[in-house]
Amino acid sequence: MPLKIWIDGKLHEKTDAKLSVYDHGTLYGDGVFEGIRVYDGKIFECEAHLKRLFDSAKAIRLAMPYTAGELTAAMEETVRANSFNDCYIRLVVTRGAGYLGLNPTKCPTASAYIIADTIELYSRDIYEKGMSVITSSIIRNHPSAISPRIKSLNYLNNILAKIEAVDAGVSEAIMLNHMGNVAECTADNIFIVRDGRVRTPGTAEGILEGITRGVIFKLCARLGIPCDECVLQRHDLYIADECFLTGTAAEVIPVAKIDGRIIGEGKCGPTTRRLMDAFHKHIREA
Repeated sequence: MPLKIWIDGKLHEKTDAKLSVYDHGTLYGDGVFEGIRVYDGKIFECEAHLKRLFDSAKAIRLAMPYTAGELTAAMEETVRANSFNDCYIRLVVTRGAGYLGLNPTKCPTASAYIIADTIELYSRDIYEKGMSVITSSIIRNHPSAISPRIKSLNYLNNILAKIEAVDAGVSEAIMLNHMGNVAECTADNIFIVRDGRVRTPGTAEGILEGITRGVIFKLCARLGIPCDECVLQRHDLYIADECFLTGTAAEVIPVAKIDGRIIGEGKCGPTTRRLMDAFHKHIREA
């Protein structure tokens, strides 16, 4: 059955789902988006995702064309139309169709579309053995240029770092901020474990506040695992006992090697394993 895509209140078959070539989302990356998981027919952390979407829209002065309730209903409609029980949703809001110029006021109405599809970024084997990553030469956007906390359609910064990862034959790349401190990966937040304590960069380090990242904080509190936001440098990564990444698509995934250096025992560590198990239990109970 062909996939159906929701665009501004109507469902279209994938081959017929089209946007204007004058849409400022495609012309200038002028818009915001969310990647959202559906587990057992239920949208995971829906409220948190929509809050971040609306916060991002407010930060770029994009008037949302729909309420949170309307977007929730639209996502549920799209999932049902495609007969999915478990899937990945891409919810996108653009400035809308305008003209060949930067002025956003020339776009009379914002536009939204929703894709529901399957996604699998990494093999199950990597979740057991851990992945290899590198540190990218591409730094995160300077916060005085554009806040990394905005989940905008302009992902060129991340894509350039991803290209370096692909060239190096690894799955992900760690991005540093303008001060040389660890920020995040191209599509995931990063955590280390050192002396039984989980540590991760805070918002001042140029990260996007991941929804799965937030779930990990809650799980650490529930399990009695100390968890802190702190400044991390590459040296802290290299000497970590464990390292793992979190993201909506990746969920929780261990890191075994960074820049050719083996992390811990070079496989999924015990704290990472506890959090992976707790996360999957949380999914089933949510």
